[in-house]
Amino acid sequence: MSLQNPSLSDSVHIAILASILSLIIYWLIRDNRRVRNLSGKHVFITGCDTGLGNSLAKWLDKRGFCVIAACSTVKGGQELRACSSLLLKTVKLNLADPNSIARAVVFVTEETAGKGLFGLVSNAEGTAPVAPTDWLRIEDFHSALGVGLLGLIEITLKLLPLLKKAEGRVVNLINAKGLMAFVGAGYSMFKWGMEAFSDTLRREMQHFGVKVSVVEHSFFKAGVATSDVIERDLLRLWNRLTPEIRDSYGEKYFVEYIKAQRSSVKRLCDSDISKVIKCLEHALMAKYPRTRYGAGWDAKLFWLFLSYAPSFLSDVLLCMMFPAPAATGRSGPGVLINI
Repeated sequence: MSLQNPSLSDSVHIAILASILSLIIYWLIRDNRRVRNLSGKHVFITGCDTGLGNSLAKWLDKRGFCVIAACSTVKGGQELRACSSLLLKTVKLNLADPNSIARAVVFVTEETAGKGLFGLVSNAEGTAPVAPTDWLRIEDFHSALGVGLLGLIEITLKLLPLLKKAEGRVVNLINAKGLMAFVGAGYSMFKWGMEAFSDTLRREMQHFGVKVSVVEHSFFKAGVATSDVIERDLLRLWNRLTPEIRDSYGEKYFVEYIKAQRSSVKRLCDSDISKVIKCLEHALMAKYPRTRYGAGWDAKLFWLFLSYAPSFLSDVLLCMMFPAPAATGRSGPGVLINI
């Protein structure tokens, strides 16, 4: 039996390590390259009344971009303009109204004045209640898919000619429900739909120099409904349930479910939205933006892990976060895991 030459084996190992190191260095250098002459480029952002969209609009305005901020209310636009430079423009946008979308597209076309659109940041949140699926009606799914998903797709399609002209980029903000579906099926469908649309768009638009990125972020206090809003929705849904469904869950379930939601908001919602801003900064300013960004520890670790974990494991962990209905015969609520 012949023995392998030790020196040859060592040389192969060294060559492999050197290749890996070279790839890492190349990626770091490439990842840090920035687009030049960004001042004066136009970026259109949806959902700028409050939260992440509002903060991003202010930040990009300070960096010299010509920001076009879409707000759902006149008041939201006025308040944003009051604390921004004269370069920032606002437009009223209702993603559920095709006429409103058309007017916004005309406004963006006029503002860009033949230069094209450098960036489109989609930041709309769906309005589906966060509740057990059989508490919902088909109208609750329409509100998430119609306003959140189809509205964003429609305005993206209509702005594609301007994005192609500027060889710009699209950045879609998607929270952890785009990684793992749990509670509120309509809302999760909206986020999963945005993931699928982003993947398809990225592959097709690369031929035209348009780059598409997804920012998968944690739940942030500035970007989700407060506990009071969630609890008000839950009470409304509970009161409209049929006696049969309500009895199958039980009054104790309702009380424990509200406690679980309150605990989840408190533990999962981060107040530091700068983590998302940093990802958006790179997606808009990097010469080679990444396909996906993770913002927040739970998006990078917990939800990403669950999305790849075996279904039986993710089912067990998620079920532990919420109580059990009375009809299951279990005497106590589920264990509220502290993540």
